[in-house]
Amino acid sequence: MTRTQQLQTRDYERMLDLAVAVLESDDPESSWQLITGQLLETVGCDSVTFSVVDSALRTGRVEGWAPQRLAQFVGDLVQRRVRQRHPLVTYTVGGESEPVTVGAIYARWRHTQWYSEARRDFGITEQLGLPLPGAPGTARLVLMGRDGRFSPQDVAFAARLQPLLIGAANHIQELRRLRTAAPDLTTAHPSGHGLTPRELTVLGLLAEGLTASGIARRLSISPHTVNRHLEKVYRKLGTNNRVSTVLLAQQAGIVP
Repeated sequence: MTRTQQLQTRDYERMLDLAVAVLESDDPESSWQLITGQLLETVGCDSVTFSVVDSALRTGRVEGWAPQRLAQFVGDLVQRRVRQRHPLVTYTVGGESEPVTVGAIYARWRHTQWYSEARRDFGITEQLGLPLPGAPGTARLVLMGRDGRFSPQDVAFAARLQPLLIGAANHIQELRRLRTAAPDLTTAHPSGHGLTPRELTVLGLLAEGLTASGIARRLSISPHTVNRHLEKVYRKLGTNNRVSTVLLAQQAGIVP
């Protein structure tokens, strides 16, 4: 195994540790700051943003960024990229899913306004886009920038990270939505039952009538993993089936 492969394997393990931290966090609003900060170090780039774009309305927002100095730019960053038809935004909105460098899809990248702005504002000369497919009508993009080129190994590493980041993105999205519907979801240990944020997310989707397969698709995990979470939920709530579990959770104010 080469030194590069060893580095990537070690960093991938660090990303797995990060995924566990995200799944156990009860604050979805800070999760993307945590993820982008870790990506900055793990991939070895100079800037990272995570953006969500409404494909129909052509509007969007930045939900996470690193380093912190990017805070002064993120306010209208996505809107500007959408208006300018930035190649990686267009690529993602168009439904493409493979990680790609901007130079690979736009040969004249270094002769464009996008390049001039990226170099002026962020010191960036190359960008790597990592689309995170999600709900219809929504495009999610991790955009990494570097002063220098991304190698084929960097692109391959991004592809290895993609399933992990899709799962984290879906978890954060569902936890945020369920927390809005049931404020008690913000408590890490509601009603003394000790449910984790991941278990709360699965329980909330169960209460909405989703099957194990449906929950698995929503969270981009396997039905087997869903059933393992449900077994823990049943054990903690002292129940043994879907109906009694949902009824008890509703009575306790854990789900709406």
